[in-house]
Amino acid sequence: MNTSTALFDLAVAGVRQLVPYVPGKPVEELERELGLSKIVKLASNENPLGISPKAKAAIERVSSDLALYPDGSGFHLKHALAKKYQIAVEQITLGNGSNELLELVARTFLTPDLEVIFSEHAFAVYPLVTQAVGARAIVVPALNYGHDLDAMLASVTPNTRLVFIANPNNPTGTLLAQDKLLAFIQALPRHVICVLDEAYFEFVSAEGQCDSLSWLPSCPNLLITRTFSKAYGLAGLRVGYGISSPEMADLLNRVRQPFNNNSLALAAAEAALSDDEFLQRTITTNQVGMRYLTEAFQQLGLSWIPSAGNFVAVDLKQTAMPIYQALLARGVIVRPVANYAMPTFLRISIGTAEENQLFISALQAVLNV
Repeated sequence: MNTSTALFDLAVAGVRQLVPYVPGKPVEELERELGLSKIVKLASNENPLGISPKAKAAIERVSSDLALYPDGSGFHLKHALAKKYQIAVEQITLGNGSNELLELVARTFLTPDLEVIFSEHAFAVYPLVTQAVGARAIVVPALNYGHDLDAMLASVTPNTRLVFIANPNNPTGTLLAQDKLLAFIQALPRHVICVLDEAYFEFVSAEGQCDSLSWLPSCPNLLITRTFSKAYGLAGLRVGYGISSPEMADLLNRVRQPFNNNSLALAAAEAALSDDEFLQRTITTNQVGMRYLTEAFQQLGLSWIPSAGNFVAVDLKQTAMPIYQALLARGVIVRPVANYAMPTFLRISIGTAEENQLFISALQAVLNV
């Protein structure tokens, strides 16, 4: 008997059908392979300014205690979040990145006979966590590259348990209006939980932001997920959090591993939360960079999807992979999104002014314009 085949057959059906995530190569390895001295990475929606100075100081302060287990309850970070957002500590669930919150809610509420609804062109983790637990995915066609809330509501059945909504959406950057989103959540039957993924909410303009936290008292079936990976620059430490009713948080915390956030991550996130100056610099850098890139796209005759995040999807009107490879050869890493059913698009993370300029220069050279 072939041992590997036997082990494969032992795995649950949903796991057998999963395609493992293939991460990009380290920048240093690409520099060696391509013979380049500098590579610009605009592929993962990371903060181009790096880490908050307050977070860096916090890491240095706690680094001498790494022989000890971290605080399994995340006491100090939870209290800092509760103070900032004027919520109860009991409403918070901490995750190893907000991705873990998506997995926790799937493990808590899904079984193979239940359904999950999400949009076409939505975050790749939604189908992954659905399939891993064997639930059925209902993918609703997008409306202008964003969520068609009416069609999603019409797709709800007695077997529907979860609905994933990303606002802003990744990789398209589309944003839902507050009144329409609230009406959608309020219209969901009580047996359907809405997971509102707000990983990029800090980048949304003041007039476009949803006051989603104020909906929680009247929406007990709502879970809001957020992260420190983007605006706060802590992607390498993996800290996310969910805000919900205390009852839902209690259920999620029953399946959460007790030490899912390490000591450095907890300290850095708590400190970053108070670094308003760094957050504002991040937002300003993003606004200036977004304006520069979209104006450059316009001059190049390219269209793009208006984005409320820290990235923008540009339509090359041809298969994007050869252009992606040509940019890579010039030392610029961006993200092809054919796996999101967008084969002619590239998603570009907003970088520093220098990084944005290097990308546009490389794109001009590749497109021969």
